[in-house]
Amino acid sequence: MAHTDLDDDTISSAIQEEPEQMTDAEYTLECPIRCPSCGRKITSVRAVRLLRSQVNFTSTLPRRGRIVVCPQCTSALPAELTNL
Repeated sequence: MAHTDLDDDTISSAIQEEPEQMTDAEYTLECPIRCPSCGRKITSVRAVRLLRSQVNFTSTLPRRGRIVVCPQCTSALPAELTNL
């Protein structure tokens, strides 16, 4: 049985929004890095919230999460948000 929290129109409109509006938080880097997707130097990254929209089984995975994206091209970056 499928469970849908968000419909396709809601997801499509969220994708088309400006990256600043989709951002959950912005983090400044201690030193600049080069984005592996666009090649630009970046000094900050953005955290974007994930919301589970559909599941076809009883899932033990979390309903929400976050990914880190480049502020220039919004490509997902290999990163982790932790409390160290």
